[in-house]
Parts: sequence; structure tokens; C-alpha cells
Amino acid sequence: MGKQAENTGKNWYVLHTYSGYEDAVKSALEQRIDSCNMQDYIFRVEVPKVEEVTIRRGEKVSEKKRLFPGYVLVEMIVTDESWYVARNTPNVTGFVGSGNIPVAVTPEEFGIIEKHVGAAETSFKIEMKSGDVVTILDGPFATYEGVVSLVDTAKGKVKVNVSIFGRDTPVELDFVQVKKK
Repeated sequence: MGKQAENTGKNWYVLHTYSGYEDAVKSALEQRIDSCNMQDYIFRVEVPKVEEVTIRRGEKVSEKKRLFPGYVLVEMIVTDESWYVARNTPNVTGFVGSGNIPVAVTPEEFGIIEKHVGAAETSFKIEMKSGDVVTILDGPFATYEGVVSLVDTAKGKVKVNVSIFGRDTPVELDFVQVKKK
């Protein structure tokens, strides 16, 4: 596939947008592709997002976060016309590149982006760190207080030292089972 893309001049490019307007730019550019008959030059428009789990009101909430705020990826063949259509989409401030010449994303860079976006794993936003005092909300140690000794953001787990019978005992808990004091 890479060789074919090189032969046709089809590459991924990065559009710079006003932050918060990435999805609007994607939608507007897709409409412009249709209305300007650019299907043979502009192929895909992507706003890379990853899933992040946070806690709101004691509940796990999953939301999609933009991987690159202020940027939109466009797979296209750059011609004067396709450049003009993409560049003049509302809320687009320009292409990433030098002057009027957009610089293509390297296959290695795009591979890293695809890996992040296509990853089945979810990242957890845990707003506590080692040394924080927490109250356990759930499970056999509910209402106990402890000190966080380890935070594993990849798995959404925290290890808490709880004093049981006068001894510190490490307990591994899901991050929704504890509340920072």
C-alpha cells in the first residue's frame, strides 16, 4: 500500500485548526469534498481520538479525547485545487509545513498515530498520586483510610496501604473504589 500511495502522490497531511473546532472542520471539509468534486484528490479526514475513563459523581465515565487538539489529519493528493479546498475550509488556519507547502506525515509517524487510535486499551485519568490519603468506598475495606503507594493508569488500579491490626497491608483496588481525601 505504501508504494502505491507514493506513486499516486497520496499522503496524509495535517491541517491546523482552531482548538475545539476539529470535528466541525472534519464535517465541513467532508461536505466541501462532495460539493467541489474532490473525491479523487481528498480521500479521508480524521480527528484522532482515544478513549479515556474518568470518575464523575462516583461513576466511571468513558469519553473520547482528541489526541492532537487543534489538528485534523487529511489523506489527499496535493494539487492547487485540493490545497485550496482544504485550506479554505472554515476554521482551518493552515497546513502544517513551511509556508504554502504542506509537509506529508511520514509513514512512521502515521503508524504511531494509528497504534494510539486503534489500540483497544483504554487509558484512565486518575487524579491521585503516590502518598495521597484516600478513603476506600467499596469492598471488604469500605470506610478504611489508606495511603496510595502505586498508581497504575494503564489498568486503572491503585495500590493502597491500609492499616489492619496495626500493620500496613497493601490492597490493590480499582480506581473507582477509592476517593481522595
